[in-house]
Amino acid sequence: MHAKYISYQETNSFSAIVLDYLDGKDALQPFYQHKPDLAGFNSAIAQQNRTLNRGLLTEVLQKQYKETSHGALVAENIQLLANENTFTITTGHQLNIFTGPLYFIYKIVTAINLAKQLKQQFPQYNFVPIYWMATEDHDFEEINHVKVEDKMLTWEKEAAGATGRLNTKDIQEVLTAYKGYLGISENGENLAELVDKAYALHATLAAATRALVNGLFGKQGLVCLDADERELKQQFSAIAFQDITEQHSFNNISTANTALEAAGYKTQVNPREINFFYMADQLRERIIQEGDGYRVNNTAISFTKDTLQQEINNFPERFSPNVIMRPLYQEVILPNLAYIGGGAEVTYWLQLKSNFDFYKVPFPVLLLRNSALVIDEQSARKMHILGIDHKELFKSNTALKNGWIKTHVNLELSLEDERRAITALFEHIKLDAFKIDKTLSQATDGAKTKAIKLIYSLEKKMLRAEKRKHITSLNQIDALKNKLFPTGVLQERVLNIAPQYIVHGDDFINALLESFQPLKHQFTILYA
Repeated sequence: MHAKYISYQETNSFSAIVLDYLDGKDALQPFYQHKPDLAGFNSAIAQQNRTLNRGLLTEVLQKQYKETSHGALVAENIQLLANENTFTITTGHQLNIFTGPLYFIYKIVTAINLAKQLKQQFPQYNFVPIYWMATEDHDFEEINHVKVEDKMLTWEKEAAGATGRLNTKDIQEVLTAYKGYLGISENGENLAELVDKAYALHATLAAATRALVNGLFGKQGLVCLDADERELKQQFSAIAFQDITEQHSFNNISTANTALEAAGYKTQVNPREINFFYMADQLRERIIQEGDGYRVNNTAISFTKDTLQQEINNFPERFSPNVIMRPLYQEVILPNLAYIGGGAEVTYWLQLKSNFDFYKVPFPVLLLRNSALVIDEQSARKMHILGIDHKELFKSNTALKNGWIKTHVNLELSLEDERRAITALFEHIKLDAFKIDKTLSQATDGAKTKAIKLIYSLEKKMLRAEKRKHITSLNQIDALKNKLFPTGVLQERVLNIAPQYIVHGDDFINALLESFQPLKHQFTILYA
């Protein structure tokens, strides 16, 4: 495989706020702490002077990995987290079955590569890549399916509560279908064995996901963290109680949202007055204030302020942060330097800095994960035959086909010269008409407008006629776009790793590791 790169702007797939953040626009500087470059990391390291319970973090991770067979590098990285000169590079995602869309993989590769790059730049420190498992998320419908080529495989299950705690005993049907797609090639069988062991030998979705991700990335030293742990939540309990009862996150982030919108940006998330859930087995419901007390939505559970304090002190694991407070929880328990996310995640993290400042928690470097378009050999041949380069692929189907027609046919379809000639002619007529009657100038302008419209209409008809003559090539363009941009969006947002793994095996992940450049801020085109 070999890689080429284009700017994120050229893909037409990223929001203005993300592009402006990468460009360092002044309007966004109040909403982050450190720039996403080596100088920014140097600054972030210098500000990491807080006390963390590193021993507890190491103990929790060692306990979580007891049921997962892992290599020496993972064990070494877990142990390194006990040292003051070790920092984490974190990405996170939901527990999509079989890793879900490709960007799940791309996030992790970005974290691994960034950790390696920082080690080269700052050899006196250690950098551990972390996959933060979103085990407390309760939106099962977002993670229970996976798309392999044109097939959607779905885990049919009645689910409630945190997805990380879901039992995997009834996943066999969709697991069998996934393994059936993988087939009997050596690469397919290797991945089938990996997913089979992950889901068959582990009782919960969290444990199965850890085993699968470890199987893919354990050699790179990636550490998976499940923060649904009583001991870790205890470190966050004081903030949880304060924020539930005083609603600082609501006020801080509402103010930040207003400022971002005033600067012309669209925000990604809106805070609630209370940004915590109450969580137990098969239950994760919002906490709502009622008068001077608090109630768990859709249940009979309620608290006074005093009993809420007792509950948080005695059972901190029952209080689950939502999307607004989860990043703060992450930064409280990790010696973290960077968070790597997609465009939507970068946007909502920019909304959060004032809340970090209020709670005096260091704000990490925000990094847009690497994105990629994988162009298979057959598609590359079609591109060569059609004379289409990788930059043109990001145009709409219509624009791409119109451009192809104008480039690849002999007929001069542009009537721009004729439009200029007609404009000049009507300007001359207008001058003569003005000499006769000043009121005729407006009538002349109207006639010119009608004539120009007729020329545009004729140009479109000529283009449509030419398209009909080249229908085979235009259909090939449609097929090419539909294959590389399924459902009209970036490939990475839809397709699973399985098709690439069947063809390339571990070489696919190795190619990502070789080509992704986290601090270059470029979109990767990977020719397979």
